[in-house]
Amino acid sequence: MAKKKMILDLDTGVDDALAIAYATAAPDVDLIGIVASYGNNTLDICANNSLKLLELLGQTQVPVYKGLPHSSTSDHFDVMQVSKDIHGNNGIGEVQLPEPKRQVEKESGVDFFIEAAHKYGKDLIIVPTGPMTNLAAAIEKDPEIVHLIGNVTFMGGALTVEGNVTDVAEANINQDAKAANTVLSSDLPQTMVGLDVTLRTLLTKKETQKWRDLGTKAGKAYADITDFYIDAYYNLDIDKNGCALHDPLAVGVALDPSFVTTIALHMKVNYGDKNYGRTIGDNSRLNDPNPNVNVAVNVDKDRYLKQFMSYLTGLFEKH
Repeated sequence: MAKKKMILDLDTGVDDALAIAYATAAPDVDLIGIVASYGNNTLDICANNSLKLLELLGQTQVPVYKGLPHSSTSDHFDVMQVSKDIHGNNGIGEVQLPEPKRQVEKESGVDFFIEAAHKYGKDLIIVPTGPMTNLAAAIEKDPEIVHLIGNVTFMGGALTVEGNVTDVAEANINQDAKAANTVLSSDLPQTMVGLDVTLRTLLTKKETQKWRDLGTKAGKAYADITDFYIDAYYNLDIDKNGCALHDPLAVGVALDPSFVTTIALHMKVNYGDKNYGRTIGDNSRLNDPNPNVNVAVNVDKDRYLKQFMSYLTGLFEKH
């Protein structure tokens, strides 16, 4: 049993699948649960994908909870076509995995966050790699948790580069900018792992071939899932050199902050008509001491990729 406990908050698509593998392979943390979100697909499909992947990796002890099915400012959610193009219609690169034996938990993901915050306190790390809807709802339900949780390291936002949905907005933040503002402007200690660093951290088919060559179920499935993503990056002209390790980089940084260089800021998210979804420093708090968000602006990508491949290849060898 590791001292540090981690909860992933995922809209399980391809890079979320890689985040699950990284979190389960890391020796210095216990993955105590996954809270499902909407985003790369609908809530139900994302939750089911997490269950399927945990089973594939022999991690059936990790419970999956359902979060909220749509943003805090909407009453429904529709999957964007570009999400299907990048992650496949089923969210995991059109790879067919067996239906999971384990079901989602009856408790809500929002309540699980609150319960875990009170139980584990500073040892708890939360890693949201989809919309911030679930965590914002937990803060609104029990504001005390912002002073209990050890750290929130999220994949989202863009400070020094353009967004990937609009000029200013990154996809996860864009799904629910109001919720993101609730989280970023709270007192939670946070690290923002945005497009500034994830777009620099690329995986290629040279790496996925190593997984395929293992000859294991998990190695082959993860190679197929990730190759779909790499092909989508190429075909959609996102990047011809490989796919970005968005979500697993957030997990890596949550466990080893030295992978990135950060600047400390008080942050906010625009959720009005102008610059919707923009993650930016809050100039009304520029002179306030102790900024709560460390924004990653550079990454030791070679050292991270070495660690990533070591963890995942070691895990896939066994399954």
